[in-house]
Amino acid sequence: MKIREKGKRKKPSILITAGPTREKIDPIRFISNYSTGAFGYAIAKDAKKRGWPVILVSGPTNLPRPKGVRTISVESAQEMLRAVMRELKKVDCVIMAAAVSDWRPVSAVKSKIKRGKGRLQLNLTANPDILLALGRHKKQMLVGFALETEDLKQNAIEKLRKKNLDLIIANQLSDGMNVFGDNITDILIIDRDGKAERFRSKTKASLAKIILDKISGFTI
Repeated sequence: MKIREKGKRKKPSILITAGPTREKIDPIRFISNYSTGAFGYAIAKDAKKRGWPVILVSGPTNLPRPKGVRTISVESAQEMLRAVMRELKKVDCVIMAAAVSDWRPVSAVKSKIKRGKGRLQLNLTANPDILLALGRHKKQMLVGFALETEDLKQNAIEKLRKKNLDLIIANQLSDGMNVFGDNITDILIIDRDGKAERFRSKTKASLAKIILDKISGFTI
């Protein structure tokens, strides 16, 4: 499959995941992370402006649904996996911008856990690795995200290779950069050939445009 066809531009169909997942502990508590979904939504909006067919699979966020974009709301990692696999054959490219929870409780308690005097112990099990599953049987262009606290480039390259990605978008969590809440961020884009480009202090909307420009010229 070619994202760009010889002599003309193809409008690729895109599946984007965005936001966090939530893993239930009991009816009122869950495990999650700080993701807002802003980056994935920015990519979905820019793709829609280009006239590309877009499917957005979104975890819980406070963001309004992008106009004209088919949005599938999910809560848990397992729900996100099922939604992605269900829609996979319809698209040319998957962009996994969601922050999927790595762990979930072995089982959710059906009634509220009451406060006790001692410790509460949670038994956790690993969630499915959606990106790894896609990479093992890849027929679409596959783009992943990596958030690191150290060794940004090295860890991003390892993830790209392990999960059979075509592009990885990496950024680093630090005291001076809140990648979850800030609209301005830095990213490192690495392709499957190892070419790396840094983009500093740019809005997520402008970075979304850069990412989609790269995708539009890609061949897999």
